[in-house]
Amino acid sequence: MGREISQVMGHRGARWLERPEREQEERPSILIEALGVQPNQTVADIGAGTGYFTWRLAETVGPDGLVYAVDIQPEMLEELTRNMRSRNLQNYRPVQGSARNPKIPELTLDLAIMVDVYHEFSHPAEMLDALRKALKPGGRLVFVEYRQEDPDVPIKRLHKMSEKQIKKEAKASDLEHVETISVLPRQHIIVFRRPLSEPLNDS
Repeated sequence: MGREISQVMGHRGARWLERPEREQEERPSILIEALGVQPNQTVADIGAGTGYFTWRLAETVGPDGLVYAVDIQPEMLEELTRNMRSRNLQNYRPVQGSARNPKIPELTLDLAIMVDVYHEFSHPAEMLDALRKALKPGGRLVFVEYRQEDPDVPIKRLHKMSEKQIKKEAKASDLEHVETISVLPRQHIIVFRRPLSEPLNDS
């Protein structure tokens, strides 16, 4: 697809995920509000890391909702579980996914969100296909990536993505673009959905 893939950030970089300045740089509360996450929904935090967004999503969907927290590194999931327990949150399910599959049941999700992780996927096409299957018809898949178009975003180019590139790759997996939301200081919020009209027995 004409893009170089970044290396995955290892679990030894977990402190960077919890850096104090991240609140100002990424504005997580604004992101979740912009997406309109609702109580009782089933959502997925793909590349959840230490759970920086997982706990926020879990609080938003409430005790009758569910958050799948997916990561390929067991060390990240262990740290995530500690963080969730410290907040007395139980409405989540840690999942050790693979490079090709998030291992979420088909037709499960109202929403899946990927924050600063898609550019690291070693098998992006396979992951998008698997995520589309995990979505309910009309379920949304959200890319949150540092804006490559903006030279003032102080992130290495390999860790940025353009809106055009994201649309190109999502279209190849039969995902429909819904909207691009521009409320964050440094990142795109690019929203796609699984089409409503396709058969429910997609495989």
